[in-house]
Amino acid sequence: MADRTVVPVGVRLSTDVEYRPDRPAPYRARVRWTDPTTKRRQSLSEGKDNEEEAQEWLQRIIEAAQAGLTPSLATMKLAEYGEANMDLALRGLELKTLDPYLSGWRMRVVPALGHLAVRMITNGVVDRTVQNWIADEHSRSTVKNTIAVLVRVMEQAVRDGIIKVNPARVTGWQKLYKQAEDELLDPRALALPNWETLAQLAEALVAASHDQYRGWGDVVLFAASTAARIGEVSGCRVGDIDTNQWIWTVRRQTTPAPGGLTDKGTKGKRARRVPIIEEVRPLVAQRILSAGPDPDSRLFTGPRGGRISTAVLRDATHWDDVVTKLGYEHLRRHDLRHEGLTWFADAGVQIHVLRRIAGHGSLMTTQRYLHPDVHKITAAGTALSAHLSVLRAPRSLPSPIVMTR
Repeated sequence: MADRTVVPVGVRLSTDVEYRPDRPAPYRARVRWTDPTTKRRQSLSEGKDNEEEAQEWLQRIIEAAQAGLTPSLATMKLAEYGEANMDLALRGLELKTLDPYLSGWRMRVVPALGHLAVRMITNGVVDRTVQNWIADEHSRSTVKNTIAVLVRVMEQAVRDGIIKVNPARVTGWQKLYKQAEDELLDPRALALPNWETLAQLAEALVAASHDQYRGWGDVVLFAASTAARIGEVSGCRVGDIDTNQWIWTVRRQTTPAPGGLTDKGTKGKRARRVPIIEEVRPLVAQRILSAGPDPDSRLFTGPRGGRISTAVLRDATHWDDVVTKLGYEHLRRHDLRHEGLTWFADAGVQIHVLRRIAGHGSLMTTQRYLHPDVHKITAAGTALSAHLSVLRAPRSLPSPIVMTR
């Protein structure tokens, strides 16, 4: 399967699709051309799942070449492009601005988008990525600086002719942030109604995953019952679990970093202890048995033993589709933590204990979970009425004293 395509810039492209049944992506799309400057023969290829995808990839190469781009530039990944052009993209910035911009690039942009070709990054891709940053509780200034560096890199790509419009110039993300903040003021709105509903969600996510990997359901049940972040669940080791008292000492979390996922300290920079409820103890015991005797073994991993992040869980389980079908389209991975804290509050856990379980730095943050539900509000009204009725009731007069001689 081969043809030759001539493009207006004077570069003759030779394209072909080869079927290799022994490969995971058996259709290899390949393009070859002679560099007009060096006169050297060059080639570029990618494996695809089917011939249609391979032909689409070749067509994008052809269209880019017609726009004056070499195939290597047309398919360059964002991480590679940013590394090569960061000085140009950030020219004119003050030194005090460079650090937060570069940190945003390394810690958020590259892990989320670095694997994508620059030409494949769309407004929709950026919108969803920004929404995930907000959902992961990054501060407003952090998100702002991260978007800013992405805008500058993509603007350089516009100047280089790789793309025509900068897709990183997103608008309305502040409203998304305001929405997230409003939800945190009433975290009860994010909680599932009961344990049965949570179990139903876990089963549905397992069923939607590749090979129906049971571990995804375990992660969901454990995260909600311990009010933990997904990254903290991923960072849990066998040695962190005390099966005598059924206590989990939360010491670390898995977070995105240049080159992939890495482990670091918890968000509050200090360890905390969380109870493991009876409903998940059999699950935890089974995972400890499967992990083996090494205390440093991870309690929860992906199907191939890798680290887990909120994005990994989302993609592997088709989270958005599953929660929408179940009628919980508002539910995000991080909401499992809100759910657990709400349930703890409803169970009557005292605020100072709940604060330690949550690892909150501020008591005001913990208080958000103490808003009583409708039943407790009506019960409070009934109790007050009963109290006032007692106050309104006439007091009986004391018996008269009879004088005897």
